[in-house]
Amino acid sequence: MKTIGLIGGMSWESTVTYYKVINETVKEQLGGLHSAKCILYSVDFQEIETCQARGEWEKSGEILTEAAKALERAGAELLLICTNTMHKVAPQVSEGVKVPLLHIAQATAEQLHLSHITRVGLLGTKYTMEQDFYKEVLRQQGIEVLTPGEKDRELVNDVIYKELCLGIISPQSRKEYVRIIQQLSRQGAQGVILGCTEIGLLVSEKDTSVPLFDTTLIHGRQAALAALEE
Repeated sequence: MKTIGLIGGMSWESTVTYYKVINETVKEQLGGLHSAKCILYSVDFQEIETCQARGEWEKSGEILTEAAKALERAGAELLLICTNTMHKVAPQVSEGVKVPLLHIAQATAEQLHLSHITRVGLLGTKYTMEQDFYKEVLRQQGIEVLTPGEKDRELVNDVIYKELCLGIISPQSRKEYVRIIQQLSRQGAQGVILGCTEIGLLVSEKDTSVPLFDTTLIHGRQAALAALEE
């Protein structure tokens, strides 16, 4: 079993889910008392969020690259950035280490292909929904990406930073997210990506008939399976 290096804390609320999914997958595959070999480097999210707001992506990339190097030195054999938004700096991080970095959008694209999805809605932070670093990975895999209108993008982003990252789960926000998911479905989305690692804390498939693709679950499970590959 390979050792997984987790760059977490963005936010720590969803990093908990990563740890749970990775260990559940290893137990499912190996049985008994097996659990995952993993190392966590949890950053200070306030520092990262400040860089995001200021557009200081290179600086935030340097912070995550140092975290990746520390994990590599500690024995990690594959790495995860436990957030969708910070995959904007994934190339920078990957260049700083020798061990492979499992990209969350690539993992999601593979799952979409398995589900025969070619047109998908995307929810996430405003950076993920509006910039191309994430959507382009999907487009290169032949997947068309739909995002909400400007007002709903603001709502989705605000709920992430002002509620979910603080551990606040609001029934009203869940209702709004479901409304937006259904709107994307009416626009032709065959499914919707929960493209922020906290969104799965708020909505799940029990809340809507629209197929949902929770990137936290997809990414964590792929990491565990990769760690078990011969």
